[in-house]
Amino acid sequence: MQNSILERLGFDQREITIYRALLSLGPSPIRSIAEKAGINRGTTYDCLKVLLQKGIVSYLPKGKRRLFSPRDPEVLLQLAEQKQLEISNTIQQLKNSIIPELNHLKPNFTAANVQFYEGDDGIEFVLRDILSSVSQISERKYSVFSSKPIRSHLYRPFPNYTAQRIQRKIGVRVIAIGEGGEDAELSERKWIKTEGPVDAAYIAIYPPKCAIISLASNNYPTAVLIDSKEVSTAQQIIFDTLWEML
Repeated sequence: MQNSILERLGFDQREITIYRALLSLGPSPIRSIAEKAGINRGTTYDCLKVLLQKGIVSYLPKGKRRLFSPRDPEVLLQLAEQKQLEISNTIQQLKNSIIPELNHLKPNFTAANVQFYEGDDGIEFVLRDILSSVSQISERKYSVFSSKPIRSHLYRPFPNYTAQRIQRKIGVRVIAIGEGGEDAELSERKWIKTEGPVDAAYIAIYPPKCAIISLASNNYPTAVLIDSKEVSTAQQIIFDTLWEML
């Protein structure tokens, strides 16, 4: 029996041990169950009360004693299916009512709409947010300004980013600042020629969000994620205008 599976159903190790002891014993008094499980009688009694509430143990009175019996293990599958149904209902309620209601409590734009991330984990979070957010809009496409110095660091924490983007059928338009950059499936690229070195920067525009990734000292990656329709729309206008001029 995989105890970890039962733990996911909400059973702790002592409850699992007692249930297994009952399966091997059949209808038994508390003393016999405690001895078989190797758990003291008081704890065994407390666990049996919990198992009764969870519906995987029953009992019959026999004189002044109770004989506890395990229900057939098939009941565990019923519990899992019930939890699955409850989770599905919870997800639907979150999507349809709770999250929209909570979002109405937020002001149109505050400091809470700006989030800061750093390190490879932070950059990976931002990249995953781009894929997740764009996947939910009808026109699966976003825009990017990207400079050469950032490219070797950008996908280091998420090397299969482009493959996942393509798998999700997400398109991207890139204005590359400086040389380099490779074309990939579902992508368009134009270049801005520069003279001399350029700073490391990556700006992703995916309304209503805009993500700015750059490198601090020692090539330490940092990111700012702005969730603002006004800011992202302004950035998109700048991008579209420049795209048509190149």
